[in-house]
Amino acid sequence: MTSPLIGAWHLVRWETTYGDGRPAHYALGKDATGLIAYTPDGWMNASMARAGRAPLSSESARTAPEKERLAAFDSFFSYGGRYRIEGDHVIHSVTIAHNPNMVGTEQRRLMTFGADGTLTLSAEDTVPGSTVTRHHRLIWKRGS
Repeated sequence: MTSPLIGAWHLVRWETTYGDGRPAHYALGKDATGLIAYTPDGWMNASMARAGRAPLSSESARTAPEKERLAAFDSFFSYGGRYRIEGDHVIHSVTIAHNPNMVGTEQRRLMTFGADGTLTLSAEDTVPGSTVTRHHRLIWKRGS
């Protein structure tokens, strides 16, 4: 049987909530865009960006001013690699990433499929340098 995960999904919302009650955070803004794709042979790739990113002032990112390159880096997030399904979780084994610290890691996500055709991928971790739990929730809608 083919997994309902297979295919392309468009980002609806990426929201982070906190165990200490602070306001929700939207890493790339409330109107972020994104695409995640899962292939039948076990590969995945996810890319997300802040909406309305400013173009660089040069044709090549390599020659753009450092400030522009930093803004481009901070407004984009991407990684890919193999994936496997374990129960109601999908585990992404990262082989390439925008953030080099993610390469070689496993990203475990709880999968929830909504009656409205959405896929929610969620995970919890601790805010670095604290004991506060944060809950990441990415909601995706099937691409057409």
